[in-house]
Amino acid sequence: MGRVLRETPNPPLSSSTEGATTSSTSVMKTLNGSHHFKITGYSQSKGTGVGKYIASDMFMVGGYLWAVYFYPDGKSPEDNAAYVSLFIALASEGTDVRALFELTLLDQSGKERHKVHSHFGRTLESGPYTLKYRGSMWGYKRFFRRTLLEQSDYLKNDCLSVHCSVGVVKSHTEGPKFYSIAVPPSRIGHHFGQLLKTGKGTDVSFEVDGEVFYAHKLVLAARSPVFRAQLFGPMKEQNTKQIKVEDIEAPVFKVQSNTPLLMLDKNLCYFLTNDNALVMDAKH
Repeated sequence: MGRVLRETPNPPLSSSTEGATTSSTSVMKTLNGSHHFKITGYSQSKGTGVGKYIASDMFMVGGYLWAVYFYPDGKSPEDNAAYVSLFIALASEGTDVRALFELTLLDQSGKERHKVHSHFGRTLESGPYTLKYRGSMWGYKRFFRRTLLEQSDYLKNDCLSVHCSVGVVKSHTEGPKFYSIAVPPSRIGHHFGQLLKTGKGTDVSFEVDGEVFYAHKLVLAARSPVFRAQLFGPMKEQNTKQIKVEDIEAPVFKVQSNTPLLMLDKNLCYFLTNDNALVMDAKH
């Protein structure tokens, strides 16, 4: 089973990080989306009044709702309905939403001579456009002179086709990523106890008062310097397959899970098992 890494983006500051050299990175990214708005019955929309618009369905880009507004008689009274107006509007709640826009009136003759008004190409000059609140718009009051529009290839079968692109600019700051590993409670004591209980892999035995106890050399050596020296060190005995222990009775020698101890040659060796392991057990 693999380990589960949990990312901790903003861990609390510790004394070890105070005064240290740290770093962070500001990341800017643009979330792009588009919408196709088809306007049928254009001729019937004329005369609806200056400032009156036809709205597209709302669409989502960058976590905000947007809509395309088409003004058949224009948006400004001073133009006397000589121009059609086209805008992209923020249709959901938001403050200081920074975005890039593009409005394209599609050429329906197949020549692909589209009329494009784009904010994307001006990013290096002026940066993204900022919409202050819901209902804020970006676009053109004089998008197209109406008399020219009605004689162009953009109008076909009394229909206009508009393609809108929106790129919402968002920023965030990234610092060092910290990961924590969920470590389960140790059961090594239980596992050693089960290993000893089954007798698998035992390679040393102790004879105590006529009774034989079996164990594992590596476990004994890892937990006790006395056993390490006796089993693997310069003072190891010739016969380490079975060690005879004297001056101790078998019931005393038998290791209990909570108070494990062994006596070798009258030297008291506390073989402590912090995991409450059964280091060795008796086989009858």
